[in-house]
Amino acid sequence: MSFSAELRGRTGVTWGAAVGHRFVDELWRGAAEPEVLRAYFVQDNQFLDAFVALMGAAVAAADRPESRIVLARQLGLIAGPENDFFARAMDALDVPLPDRVTPQLAEATRGFLELMDRARVSADYATCLAVLLVAEWLYLDWADHPDADTPRDWIASEWIELHRGPAFAGWVEFLRAEFDRVTAVLDDTSREQVASVFTRAVELELDFFDAAYQA
Repeated sequence: MSFSAELRGRTGVTWGAAVGHRFVDELWRGAAEPEVLRAYFVQDNQFLDAFVALMGAAVAAADRPESRIVLARQLGLIAGPENDFFARAMDALDVPLPDRVTPQLAEATRGFLELMDRARVSADYATCLAVLLVAEWLYLDWADHPDADTPRDWIASEWIELHRGPAFAGWVEFLRAEFDRVTAVLDDTSREQVASVFTRAVELELDFFDAAYQA
């Protein structure tokens, strides 16, 4: 069993709770209340800069030129289409400028920002990949439902489409392959340190969905 599959199994209960969360269900049905969407996207918008910085750290830490190219290309997509989506969603949800720039951060948001920053500062490729893999793989898991009808609400529909499809699935497979490759040569202590980062990221994903209903 690959290390990524092993960690996915270890975190199965929490992972399943996140993928099957009320927010995900309401998003797919187009039934999320505007205040819930507003709370979710205001907080998620705060991750963009930290995520871009983490991606940059992964580009720098990657041990193969071909890996750097894949990471750099994906970094460009995050800084482009996804960034544009947030601007349009914020406009549609009438989010005031202060809440876009300096909102009060939910505890889960602070926790995820701290985790991403620790991974970035570590300059350790496996650690950076652990956070990136959870963030992207878990979202692919809840967004990839080929037999389900896409909601009519454009915000929900575009957010789903940003996290599924062949290109995004291929990106997640790349992250898994890289993660499994670089962790295969680590000693047991280092592997468990990376595992703890992976586990913490999964916990924060669930907490983050919960936070959308606590604003």
